[in-house]
Amino acid sequence: MPDVIPVAFHSEHDDPNAWEAALRTHLPELEFRLGNADPDGVVAALAWNPPHGFFAPFRELKLVVNLGAGVDSLLGRDDLPPLPISRLNDPGMVQLMCSYVTHAVTHYARDFHQFQRAQRLGEWRYIHPRPLSAYRVSVLGLGELGAAAAEALARMGYSVTGWARSAKSVPGVRCLSGREGFETALREADTLVLLLPLTPQTRGLIGAVELALMKPGANLINVARGPLVDEAALIAALRSGQIAEATLDVFETSPLAGGHPYWAMENVRITPHLASITIPEAAAADVAESIRRVLRGEPPLHQVDPARGY
Repeated sequence: MPDVIPVAFHSEHDDPNAWEAALRTHLPELEFRLGNADPDGVVAALAWNPPHGFFAPFRELKLVVNLGAGVDSLLGRDDLPPLPISRLNDPGMVQLMCSYVTHAVTHYARDFHQFQRAQRLGEWRYIHPRPLSAYRVSVLGLGELGAAAAEALARMGYSVTGWARSAKSVPGVRCLSGREGFETALREADTLVLLLPLTPQTRGLIGAVELALMKPGANLINVARGPLVDEAALIAALRSGQIAEATLDVFETSPLAGGHPYWAMENVRITPHLASITIPEAAAADVAESIRRVLRGEPPLHQVDPARGY
């Protein structure tokens, strides 16, 4: 192992000081460099949504660690030669995502959105609570985050259906796959939760046809990637009442433009892409191990399959 291991870092949202401190605990040889201004000898890059051309100066790069769950911004780039890409496996990310999803689902299942509107009008509005077991939640995407969120909802008592491209098994969750399973998940959902990766196959997956398959008055929660949803189709469905409510953490373009229709829609809740973030202290050990592995000529932990997009 070399005496010094230069690692580059780029993220507009993550704290470089926190990452440097956490990573140095597990990789004392670390030489932490911000950006790509000093590319010589850099063997690994920790990055989230790097700009075009960011990777071009790194001639000795052996590993890219994606500082988040979705790797779509790293695939198909012309500045990044074929080399291992590692995703994070962070228990903190899972916990944050589960907290967001269970809160958002419960917000609708317990009619809190209705009570908030009644409060603004000064009305005392009683809506009799329904049993959680009678409330159907469909989770599209049963990867690390999706499976954990679906299982957390099932433990709370919701009736949960999960869908993935291939067959999965999640405790307490009815798991479906294939087109027929996809349409069943849409039709049955009181609330639909999107936790799929963004790939060529999933881009625009939820459009006018799919929204029309859902029961009138269903709700939608997107905590995955904005381009999974046809925004114009969702806006039309929200205006018509086909989709009653939406909680959106991700968008076609972020930050969401000031004049976007979502801002003025009473039935849309907006959060600024924070449903789940990486906790450096929880992820640093795996990142350090992945760097050591590639320097030994071994594959990193949690390696992404570019053909699948995750």
